[in-house]
Amino acid sequence: MSRFIFFKKLRSSNLFVLLIIVFLSCTLLIVINFYTIKILSASRAYVNGESHYSKAQKDAVRHLIIYIYTQDQREWELYNEELKVPQGDGIARVALLNYDDEAVIRKGFLAGRNKEEDLDDVIWLFRNFKSISFMAKAIKEWEQADNLINQLYWFGKEIDHQVRASKLNSGIREKMLLEISILSNKLTINERNFSNTLGEGTHMIKGVLIIINVFFILIIISSVSYYYSIMVKRLIASKKEIEIKNENLIILNSELDNFVYSVSHDLRSPITSLKGLIELTKLEDDLEQINYYLMLMCKSLNKQDQFINDIIDYSKNKRIEIVVKPVSLNELIDDAIYQHNNNINANKITITKDVLVDEVQSDRLRLRIILNNLLSNAIKYVDESKNEMLISIKTYNSGSFHKIEITDNGIGIQEEYKDHIFNMFFVINSNKGSGLGLYIVKETLEKINGNIMVYSESKVGSKFIVTIPNLYGN
Repeated sequence: MSRFIFFKKLRSSNLFVLLIIVFLSCTLLIVINFYTIKILSASRAYVNGESHYSKAQKDAVRHLIIYIYTQDQREWELYNEELKVPQGDGIARVALLNYDDEAVIRKGFLAGRNKEEDLDDVIWLFRNFKSISFMAKAIKEWEQADNLINQLYWFGKEIDHQVRASKLNSGIREKMLLEISILSNKLTINERNFSNTLGEGTHMIKGVLIIINVFFILIIISSVSYYYSIMVKRLIASKKEIEIKNENLIILNSELDNFVYSVSHDLRSPITSLKGLIELTKLEDDLEQINYYLMLMCKSLNKQDQFINDIIDYSKNKRIEIVVKPVSLNELIDDAIYQHNNNINANKITITKDVLVDEVQSDRLRLRIILNNLLSNAIKYVDESKNEMLISIKTYNSGSFHKIEITDNGIGIQEEYKDHIFNMFFVINSNKGSGLGLYIVKETLEKINGNIMVYSESKVGSKFIVTIPNLYGN
């Protein structure tokens, strides 16, 4: 009897220890997740602040360039107003490093157009993590950018002095424009490095968070499994599923972060260009020069339109269900050719087709996306130095698969780029594409269990071979 009581007390004691372990583990998880979320929130606030910093810097440069051409004092005032944004962030950075009064820091960040509700987290992250590698590296990039902003400020002063003294001739103006361009390019690199560094830091923190979460979850599961062996099996199965979902979510979040960052920059670039061209057009009297500006605007809008179409294709492929039904390849090829008739150089290209297989069982929408993107690429990357520009489209059967070949004698693909052409946002020439076309082709083919191969030689041409299952869906 006494032995029974002893073991009962021992089990009760173990249960008490188990509850303490579970309680402490849960408490630590809550605390760790709270501070991790706080870090991630502050990091995102810094990235958002960088976008204001970057935009204001670019707008300041734009106003300064217009001021050089027009000598309009309103442009000089706008330049100084926009420059106050990165200068405000610079004041906040110096004040943080020197442990100045918090009011000075807040005033600087507010001048940098940061949200007031983010300031507590932003200041907290800087003060507590400034020596951590990713944050120290980001602060270094920030300091370099602030030094360049300071150079831009004094250079602007020199320009204003030259304008007011009427010493601004064409030679000096060209020299100043070159200097502005160099400063702006350096700033763009620092701004991009700043965001990328913080992005890498947040990804590292996410990874540590997952490891810590898994560690404490294992402790909790192990403790509970002491008494509930059946629940352990279920928890292990559930844990594996959660880990897989976490890994998938990390991949998806990473792709989404890259996608949003790249799309936001690619969408903003033509808009900034258009704003500058519109301002220049307003001030121009020469009809020939106005037509030139309008041509540049049209080119920028066409690039924006293609980019938006690529995003729409990407979205359709992701969310629309696969619909398998009879599809005419001949009809899709004719539609694709017609759709690209008005592309630059399209009227100079001889397009031939050899349709040995017409009707297939597949998804019409996705085949259309694939053909349109491949034909668009072939037209974009023609070799204008050749006397005859050729594109051929061929369909045929190969065993249990249908094949579509698109061959051109364009500029081809250099060997070092071949492994990257299907990556999202990878471009060889940013003036010719968004970097989404071939990525969408690959993603779309994966949806219908197909694949793509490329054979290319620089300055000779390229051949893309699309393979899709025969009688797919049956």
